[in-house]
Amino acid sequence: MAQLVFADFPIGRRFDFPSRTLSAEEIVAFAGEFDPQPMHVDEAAGRASILGGLSASGWHTSAIMMRMLCDSYIDRTAAEGSPGVDSMEWRKPVLAGDTLSGHVTVTEARLSRSRPEIGIVRFVAEVTNQRGETVAVCDYANMIRVEAEETVHAPG
Repeated sequence: MAQLVFADFPIGRRFDFPSRTLSAEEIVAFAGEFDPQPMHVDEAAGRASILGGLSASGWHTSAIMMRMLCDSYIDRTAAEGSPGVDSMEWRKPVLAGDTLSGHVTVTEARLSRSRPEIGIVRFVAEVTNQRGETVAVCDYANMIRVEAEETVHAPG
């Protein structure tokens, strides 16, 4: 498959995420190392919390979203990293047994003023559960390499 470059990211382009079901074991393993709060490592504590069951850490949900981004477009893109994330929202709990999917959409694309061989592409990623409920939303940018002819012809 050809590598995607800046010109391949017009405003409105959408990439769908592959789905992934989270097991209780992987929720506990991630939380045990990175976010060992009771609702993330113990089923009874999760049920007793406002989350209603053993729930993935928001950071775990973010890490899964990052994998979905890589699988949907980043791994086949001339990506040069990211200048940052403007917002990351965890809107609903992700519980053991939930199946996540979603999509990412291009919201802005422009050439870098200081490095015209790099395009700055803004995205909004949305992760949903099996009921179609939005569980996470992220607004961020990627730096994506520009092909030589784009640098000459692209609008500033």
